[in-house]
Amino acid sequence: MIFLRSTLREFATAGTAVFIVLLTITFISQLIRLLGVAARGKVPADAILTLLGFSAIGSLSVLLSATLFLSVLLTLTRAYRDSEMVVWQSSGLGLLQWCKPVAIFALPIVLCVGALSLYITPWVIGKADQYRHQLETRDDVAAITPGVFKEAKSGDRVFFVEKFSADLMQVANIFVHSTQNQRQGVMVASRGYVETTPEGDRYLVLLDGRRYEGTPGQADYRVISFRKYSVRIEQSEKTSYLPSQKSRDTLQLFAEPSPLHIAELAFRVGMPISSMILAFLAIPMSAVNPRTGRFANLILAVLVFMIYSNLVSMSQAWIAQGKLSPRVGTWIVHAAMFVVLVILLAWRVGKLRGLTRR
Repeated sequence: MIFLRSTLREFATAGTAVFIVLLTITFISQLIRLLGVAARGKVPADAILTLLGFSAIGSLSVLLSATLFLSVLLTLTRAYRDSEMVVWQSSGLGLLQWCKPVAIFALPIVLCVGALSLYITPWVIGKADQYRHQLETRDDVAAITPGVFKEAKSGDRVFFVEKFSADLMQVANIFVHSTQNQRQGVMVASRGYVETTPEGDRYLVLLDGRRYEGTPGQADYRVISFRKYSVRIEQSEKTSYLPSQKSRDTLQLFAEPSPLHIAELAFRVGMPISSMILAFLAIPMSAVNPRTGRFANLILAVLVFMIYSNLVSMSQAWIAQGKLSPRVGTWIVHAAMFVVLVILLAWRVGKLRGLTRR
């Protein structure tokens, strides 16, 4: 009981630290990417936090799988490095006895990975896709980010609005650059509003402003002052939302067994299986000589994790393309890694027994 409790406590401590680090890295990388997209005007600033939340929840299954693998690996590596493993082995606890605490620690995490992979992550991906579809189908003014120049979808206008009201109907400090009949015009106004006609057309109405119009390179510019000037807002073409394979419900994939759906099912089912195999694979991979470097086996573990993930993705692609049978493609990578796990465990146990006899 002392061995089990102390081991589970160390697993939990290492797992919490690893998960926080991985989640922080994911947040920062996604935030930098979204800020870059928002700076180019492709995503409004008020949508960054929503998209960031969708991205974080969607990556939880991978983060938990990596956390499980690394927490077991780091805990056992520390036991080898501090010669604690020798104490446990001299007390009659062999390498295989570590399978029980690893299984107890891994089971709830694997169940969470399974729930995320099969149900929660597809739902989150679907909501994120619908939200992006709504952003893409907004009209020109609604897509404007305050303080950012935004080109119209037709390419003949550039909008700049310093700020919007809470209902997005009132605007302040407006700049509009347009090209009409090969003449360029610039309109500026300190205030304005968005108007919708009974026919459904929308206009950006500028109040008390000026229009500068002319041909570049010629002295035919003229300045027009106006009290009211209406600019028609181009309506985005309404397109229906088509869910992707990753956003479809798992039961729907079972009901429609096409190659693409079967490939997606293979990936979802494989997530919890790979998490459990990696957790046990960390037991033989954690053996390290205290005199060697501290992170040598950690680098190898990261490579194994990446290779395993890429092989699962490759088998998914081959199933979708019809190059691999679904029955074979779903299990071949996991079966191969399980064989590697058994071989490594047998080799490590045999090596320890040889050292004990000496």
